[in-house]
Amino acid sequence: MQISNNTAVSIHYTLTNDAGEVIDSSIQSGEPLVYLHGQSNIISGLERALHGRKVGDKFTANIPASDAYGHVFEDRVQVISREMFDGIDNIEVGMQFHADVSEGPGIVTVVAVDGDNVTIDGNHPLAGMPLTFEIEVIDVRPASEEEIEHGHIHGAGGHHH
Repeated sequence: MQISNNTAVSIHYTLTNDAGEVIDSSIQSGEPLVYLHGQSNIISGLERALHGRKVGDKFTANIPASDAYGHVFEDRVQVISREMFDGIDNIEVGMQFHADVSEGPGIVTVVAVDGDNVTIDGNHPLAGMPLTFEIEVIDVRPASEEEIEHGHIHGAGGHHH
C-alpha cells in the first residue's frame, strides 16, 4: 500500500540540520512516528516527500525552511519586563513558555536576560532552518473512519482518548 491521504503512516526518522547535527530521532526512542497522512499533522515538505512511498522505502528528504517551520520573523522577537513572568524567580536563556503568539497559542523561548528586560522569541526553534530527514517507512494502513473524523491516529504510537 502506498502512502496517500487518509492513511495511517509509521516512520522511523533522523532529523539533522545543515551542519549534520542530529536534532531528533525516532530511532533513539525506539518508537516510530505515527501520523495521519494528508491532515497537516507533520510539516508540509515532509508530508509531500512521503506521499506515494510504501513500506520498506528508505530515503533522504531535504526540506527547505519554507516547507518546514517557516522563515524567521523579526517581529516575533520582543523585549518584555521580567514582571510578565510572575511566580518564576530564575529566568534563564533557553527556557520555554506557552504563550499567545501572533497565530494563537504557541511557545516562546527566552533568548536573552538583561536585568529586568527579558528577550523572548516566538518563532519556532527550527524556523529559518532547512532540515534533512533520513526516513524509513515502517507501516502504512488505511485509517479508520474515527481517525479520519478526529484528524489523527489512535492506538499504539498515535493519540489515546
